[in-house]
Amino acid sequence: GPGDATRGEAKAAACAACHGIDGNAVDPINPNLAGQHEHYIARQLALFKSGERDNAIMMGFAAGLSSQDMRDIGAFYAKQMKRPGVADETVIAEGDNAGSKFYEVGKRLYRSGDTARGIPSCAACHGPTGRGVPGPSWPSLQAQHATYTAQTLRAFRDGMVWGKDANANVIMASAARNLTDEEIDSLASYLQG
Repeated sequence: GPGDATRGEAKAAACAACHGIDGNAVDPINPNLAGQHEHYIARQLALFKSGERDNAIMMGFAAGLSSQDMRDIGAFYAKQMKRPGVADETVIAEGDNAGSKFYEVGKRLYRSGDTARGIPSCAACHGPTGRGVPGPSWPSLQAQHATYTAQTLRAFRDGMVWGKDANANVIMASAARNLTDEEIDSLASYLQG
């Protein structure tokens, strides 16, 4: 059934060490979960439990969870407030757009993609403000740690897929395959801010 945030709060106690008590992780290598969609969190926990998303630490935490536990934990984090980070406004030279702020590259890619290079608009699936779409497939990216986002985008670019067979989400491996390191870092910074 639907997740129960009160039950989820108790079940999420074990998550706090890495993801923060309210889902705002202190260490930027761990994703923020505050404000994430209930169904998305439940799906990721199920993927960890089945081994379809490879992470030994998370597999251990998810192993004992029922699908209802996963929904409850998702409901708890969905109700938490995100704490926005700060975009890196370092000036970089970028072709004929030299002198633009670092995050402008990410902002442009996020909103419009780069059709010529086969890079879709991130906003098409994750929404104009990065809130995603409530459901299992399109996470909220708003205020996510840049370190985590960049690491994840690089893994997607290298062909990582979460899920297997009919449960596989291959969209991000395809969407990220032509991104440069600089574009990934800029997108990650834009999303954090």
